[in-house]
Amino acid sequence: MIRRLARPRRAFELILALGLLSPVWAQQGPLPAGPDAQNPPQNAVTPPASQTNSPPAAAAASTASTTPAAKVAQIEVPAGTHIPLVLHNGISTRSARPGDPIYLETLFPVMVDGHVVIPAGSYVSGEITEAKRPGRVKGRGEMMIRLTTMILPNAYMVNLNASPSGASTGGAETVNNEGKVIGDSDKSSDLGTVIRTTEAGTGIGAGVGAASGNVGRGAGIGAGVGALVGLGAVLLTRGPEAELPRGSTLEAVIDRPIYLDADKVQFTSPGQASTLAGPSDREKTHVPFPF
Repeated sequence: MIRRLARPRRAFELILALGLLSPVWAQQGPLPAGPDAQNPPQNAVTPPASQTNSPPAAAAASTASTTPAAKVAQIEVPAGTHIPLVLHNGISTRSARPGDPIYLETLFPVMVDGHVVIPAGSYVSGEITEAKRPGRVKGRGEMMIRLTTMILPNAYMVNLNASPSGASTGGAETVNNEGKVIGDSDKSSDLGTVIRTTEAGTGIGAGVGAASGNVGRGAGIGAGVGALVGLGAVLLTRGPEAELPRGSTLEAVIDRPIYLDADKVQFTSPGQASTLAGPSDREKTHVPFPF
């Protein structure tokens, strides 16, 4: 009898509990469809908005960044090309030092495939890399020159690696195959000085010997003294300096090819160089005659 009364009481309590919970379910809304609805799979990746709707401009920029830049067309000036130059600042072994600048200008245009690539009037600069004065007994004056930069009339600057192969200086300077400017030795002048002083000493000695009654002895003494004086004059005086006066002309030779941007050498005229008077002819430097 007791068990039969307990069952209706439990049923009543269950109905009462469901009635109290129904308002709460109404506020929370419907339950999810399955256990995974609130917890999506861990490997599910949602793309960012910047990738889902990429505008055409961004796609084009990305493509352009991966495309290599177009190579600039170049014109080659081959190694061994000769460039005639005129010197704007005079230099001499008397005062030149390594590192001193040298300034020149092209006299004639350089052509490649029928087109002007280096007009006349282009500027060239370089420096003295070695300078040696002539010796008193032996050795000539020497200068080593290196040409490093060229500026075309449109201000386009080019690295240059060239050395002179010839020079017209108004004197006896020469240029060897290494590009070194070498002064005159003036050996004939040295010999002439000794001969002249010997002859003068002989004449003076002969006069003194005649006055004393011994012409031969006086002439011999005079000749010896004259030779010593002439030799001393030669030993105390340097040989002629190696000089490149303003207006000297040089011919430079390019050691290795020069590559010029084609769009920067579109010249329609051969250019024009400055008018510089050439150096006057210089006489040989002689050792001063002591008499």
